[in-house]
Amino acid sequence: MPVRKDTIYPGIHNDRFGGMTDIGRIIRDAWALGVLPEDETCEGWSYGRIQEVYDQVYKAWQPYGHLVSKLPPDMQERYLRIHHEATRKARELGWVPPMEDS
Repeated sequence: MPVRKDTIYPGIHNDRFGGMTDIGRIIRDAWALGVLPEDETCEGWSYGRIQEVYDQVYKAWQPYGHLVSKLPPDMQERYLRIHHEATRKARELGWVPPMEDS
């Protein structure tokens, strides 16, 4: 069943395992790429508004080929810090990274 665009997002810190979801990844990328300030959790946002952030994040990634290794050093450091911290917190909450099929 598709998510209604008027449904409200609980915020990255209230999302599963502190945001280890597709939306959480979009928000963390938005922080790293400067689309959103790092203190913006998107709590109470509609999924339509989250989609707008996704579109902005997608455009922000384009100059770097959607590759972390091509980010400028300061942006790459911010990206790695944000994602490593999220992973650490998620593991503390019991999250286990999914196994990729080889």
